[in-house]
Amino acid sequence: MPTQTVALPAHAQPTPLNPLDPLDAIPTEMPFDVPYGSPISLDRAQSVIHAAVQEAKARSWKMNVAVVDPSGLLVAFQRMDGAMYASIAIAEHKARAAATFRRATKVFEDGVQLSRLNYLLAFDGIIASRGGIPLIENGVIIGAIGCSGGADSQDEVVSKAGAAIIA
Repeated sequence: MPTQTVALPAHAQPTPLNPLDPLDAIPTEMPFDVPYGSPISLDRAQSVIHAAVQEAKARSWKMNVAVVDPSGLLVAFQRMDGAMYASIAIAEHKARAAATFRRATKVFEDGVQLSRLNYLLAFDGIIASRGGIPLIENGVIIGAIGCSGGADSQDEVVSKAGAAIIA
């Protein structure tokens, strides 16, 4: 029987990543790698809420404000008179997402709105709406604040006012 030569494919070289696609970027460090710390105390959580509510009152905005611990569990909450009922759960959701994902919820909003990363919405716990901000003290997350009741930009202003007392 004659010997038959079989051509085997050469080992394929990996295709270089597309430098124009932000999803192909490979960070040198782990993004959002802020360690979790001890939970925020009730007194401090109430101070954060007080600062947020003062900002909302100064602008005549009606907000719901939640503060959670690093695991996303509620520590304190306040609903301003006249604030939208649906925003109660949204404020908690924003705070929980900011704490557990270790990033401001604006990152998810930008991902969906600007980068069309709609797959983000398939992950449990994500909310693509700004107004959730981690509370970071001495380089660790002690909790997060979430505000809801206005436009996302209003929610973010109020959350930042509350978060500012921790920084």
